[in-house]
Amino acid sequence: MSKCTQTGELSIRRFTEADRALYLSMAEAFYRSPAVLKPIPRSYMERTFDEMMRSDVYVDGFLLEYGGEVAGYMLIAKTFSQEPGGQAIWVEELSVLEPFQGKGLGSEALNWVKARYPDCRRIRLEVEPDNERAIRLYERLGYEKLDYYQMVWDAQ
Repeated sequence: MSKCTQTGELSIRRFTEADRALYLSMAEAFYRSPAVLKPIPRSYMERTFDEMMRSDVYVDGFLLEYGGEVAGYMLIAKTFSQEPGGQAIWVEELSVLEPFQGKGLGSEALNWVKARYPDCRRIRLEVEPDNERAIRLYERLGYEKLDYYQMVWDAQ
């Protein structure tokens, strides 16, 4: 049985194996949305889910429910970073489904992250530059823009 935390009308619980199809359908929709630069293969989503079921050391996944209905999901990646001097939490994906947007669920979820990881030194997330609504939310919650030029190498 996974623990469920309720904040206001939002319930947040870890994904369980029974949530596999639900997670995959929401993640596929997220990666077809304007919230991301490019889609990823379904096999990557499946690997992420398998890792969440294996351990919460690197990645943790949470189902968001509002009024007893599925309202979205959140993926958290964990690392240690010298720059902030300790644990860094990366809100890798925060997806609130369309019917539930504008109800404060994003704010509640991000505040929940702070409470769940009280010893973390940094919470980091990404946002597309044209997602003005999300940017306003993050700024209102105290997040600051980083002026990093990020580069990645992805295995092919």
